[in-house]
Amino acid sequence: MSLSCGQATKSIKTGEFFTMAKDRIFAKKRSMAKDFDFGADTASVFDDMLPRSVPFYIEIQRMIGEIVSDFVVEGTNVYDLGCSTCNTFIVLDKLLPKGVRFIGMDFSQEMLQRGREKLAQYKVTRDFDLVLADLNDGAQLKNASAVIINLTLQFVRPLRRPPLIKSIANGMNKGGCLVVVEKVITKDPTLNRLFIKYYYAFKQRNGYSDLEIAQKREALENILVPYQVRENMEMFLGNGFSEVDVFFKWYNFCGLVAIK
Repeated sequence: MSLSCGQATKSIKTGEFFTMAKDRIFAKKRSMAKDFDFGADTASVFDDMLPRSVPFYIEIQRMIGEIVSDFVVEGTNVYDLGCSTCNTFIVLDKLLPKGVRFIGMDFSQEMLQRGREKLAQYKVTRDFDLVLADLNDGAQLKNASAVIINLTLQFVRPLRRPPLIKSIANGMNKGGCLVVVEKVITKDPTLNRLFIKYYYAFKQRNGYSDLEIAQKREALENILVPYQVRENMEMFLGNGFSEVDVFFKWYNFCGLVAIK
């Protein structure tokens, strides 16, 4: 264990890693729907999109830093699978020993490039590597004391998720942690509808129009496949992890931590 929870809490400054580029990707009416992608247009506004689209995103980042700080071991690797623009590494850099190496994986070259720029901007000097990779093909990990999958597992094809989780467990040291944040569904259709309604109200409060919400929902329909909380927990326990619990829940968003 490298830091106390109190130390981790004091080290994070809310919102410090967000840019001012405004997300207007779905503001204009589109004649033809196409799947959401994480290319150049999305990467350029991703840091505005995240806190406006993910409830308590900054608090979740703080919580991830807090949890990882209490599992990481000097001389090991911390992985962020689906690292996008490296916000989590910027948070963790101030909390973890310099002997801990960061390894980020993402299938968007544009996201990785933005991440490299931000790590330089925030003067992250520790050893790190950003790797272009498709998690549908699994992940080759080694000497990992902590692995983060923040709003990414939901984009992995369902049949490829159990092998991915198993490959993570295989590359993780005993006692390490896996931190996963996901959109989730409930067993009851009435609650599902209500939770989605509350989520869209959250997005409206953050300045998204009905058109933007509808067009993004359609763009994500074929590529974002959420599970129930129970299904995710059973998948972790059945593929190399001994304990799992919920550390965050807001309607149709959930954070889980699993221990090998």
